[in-house]
Amino acid sequence: MSNLVLVRHGESKWNSIGVWTGLTDIGLTENGIQKARKDGEYLKGISFDIAFTSKLQRSTRSLDEIKDVLGIQDLETIENAALNERDYGDFTGKKKLEVKKKYGEKQFLRWRRGWNCPIPGGETLKDVYQRVSPYYEKRILPELKKGKNVLIVAHGNSLRALVKYLENIPEKEIPRLEIATGEIYIYQMDKNGKILNKQIKNP
Repeated sequence: MSNLVLVRHGESKWNSIGVWTGLTDIGLTENGIQKARKDGEYLKGISFDIAFTSKLQRSTRSLDEIKDVLGIQDLETIENAALNERDYGDFTGKKKLEVKKKYGEKQFLRWRRGWNCPIPGGETLKDVYQRVSPYYEKRILPELKKGKNVLIVAHGNSLRALVKYLENIPEKEIPRLEIATGEIYIYQMDKNGKILNKQIKNP
């Protein structure tokens, strides 16, 4: 049996002011740093063998804080753009409330939480899924099949895409899935990478 742990990064500076961040490389707030450290405290019962994260600093810094709390600064860590946040295209850097006011709540929610709702110049969640799931199958799943405990620290949408894949969530239900900053998903997996048990925690 192995553990697959998914953690969304702590609060970023743009999260704190309600701005669509996407691929913009924004750092964490002090609250975000402390949240990542709380996540590390919660995860002290798991001995990790390898970690994966995106190329964006709000994710890599969160992972660094977790590793520091766990005393595993030398943990093998792989950064890959496949785990980056969704590209929000023309909405990047815009306040969510302003977009909602301009286009209406229904369209806003379709863009924000929908499965295949294109943002001008950006990605859909389906697009994110199509880069996250092959990367998981090729690079992460083999580690789980070896019985390793795997930690992934990434973003709201790259993790939503991965959870959809892992749990086979129907497209029509994906708008209901939201992962908060600092939230933790813990999956116990069998030797074939199938889910045996799941916990969701937000320390």
